[in-house]
Amino acid sequence: MNRILIIDDDTELCALVARFLGSEGFAVDRAADASQGVGLALSGSYALIMLDVMMPDLCGFEVLRRIRACSRTPVLMLTARGDTHDRVLGLELGADDYLPKPYDPSELAARIRAILRRSEPSSGSAPSTPLTVDDIELTASTRAVTRYGKPIELTAVEFDLLEVLMKVAGTVVRREDLVRTVLGREFSPYDRSIDTHVCNLRKKIGRLKDGTDRIKGLRGTGYLYAKSVS
Repeated sequence: MNRILIIDDDTELCALVARFLGSEGFAVDRAADASQGVGLALSGSYALIMLDVMMPDLCGFEVLRRIRACSRTPVLMLTARGDTHDRVLGLELGADDYLPKPYDPSELAARIRAILRRSEPSSGSAPSTPLTVDDIELTASTRAVTRYGKPIELTAVEFDLLEVLMKVAGTVVRREDLVRTVLGREFSPYDRSIDTHVCNLRKKIGRLKDGTDRIKGLRGTGYLYAKSVS
């Protein structure tokens, strides 16, 4: 049973969400204050963390920073509806996804399952052949990425995004297809989260030897993983 941690000071809402997620097959723990939440989040006991942005003792972004300094546990940020800044900042700090409040319980469960599917390492199968484009090497079975042999720490979303783009390097992948394949939901022209994940991934994998971006954006179309000319 996947165990989930909810860090949110709205105890009444948390109780309702915990009851619903319990009926969906999840085990749920709750933390009503940020300090307690950080301690629990870093215990390594959870498959996923739900984190509210608005916390009284410590803002959710600072909690996320502290978690990401030590842990790659998937984080689903809970943000105010319509607050695009909060959503983008959360993704930039390493959140795997966000959900605006108030949210539909069925959508919450779907988002959680999508994140968990992305985060699960391959098991019971032989090690996969590494996928290599220039100096970046990606191994799907171990979910490992290296550049010049040095490991690059990626979130689950960033790993899946890189894998999709590297598999068809030199070919444009539409944003709609990336959203469906990587984020596991239907595309919305108002949802810019995939663009934020691409931006974060670019920073982590660095540029090509000639100084150009490895991942190139084509306005209104999608993204392309570029191969070195040499």
